[in-house]
Amino acid sequence: MKVISTNVCNEPKTFIWNGAEEQTGIFKFPTSEKLFLTKSDVRKDTIINRVNHGGENKACYLFSAEQYPFWKEKYPKLDWNWGMFGENLTITGLDESKIRVGSIYKLGNALVQVSQPREPCYKLGIRFGTQQILKEFIDQNHPGTYVKITEEGEVSVGDELQLIQLSENTLTVQEFYQLMFMKEKPKELLHRFMENPAVPQYKKDRMQKFLE
Repeated sequence: MKVISTNVCNEPKTFIWNGAEEQTGIFKFPTSEKLFLTKSDVRKDTIINRVNHGGENKACYLFSAEQYPFWKEKYPKLDWNWGMFGENLTITGLDESKIRVGSIYKLGNALVQVSQPREPCYKLGIRFGTQQILKEFIDQNHPGTYVKITEEGEVSVGDELQLIQLSENTLTVQEFYQLMFMKEKPKELLHRFMENPAVPQYKKDRMQKFLE
């Protein structure tokens, strides 16, 4: 897995939603600068809503370059560039069905831990010009992943994700993502989810009722 683009939002974009003016930092574009990953965010990136973005478990968002052809074919009229999904890092070879939640990677001179998949919200629809992409994004089942920054540092184009520590818990990012949207939640998958120490506690709290 290798970084092919580093992306940031230099200034927020204003839009109207349900009659009210809002702002978003999802309009990210490639930058030639290295990105500095802090414990809570990517330095110099724009984050508007820190309740749902940034923070310990969502400090940096990674998305697969291999997913771009599918979406380009689906939305050919958009002005395509890396960063279209709001990702800070566009990565080649990123496969959510193989990446385990809790695994630790060296990325540039930072250390990152896989924390959780990205859940689409209406602001992705703002970027794509239609809210129908939310269901399409869920159905496509390749959400990318957020990472927790365990050791701050810089990352640049060409840096590779080097596995440092494989999570003993086998829960993958894709399984995490699927579990959130399943009506019937398999008990075995639920148990692996609940037992994974890297899964954010608030996510576990929401799933607890399905075990009872």
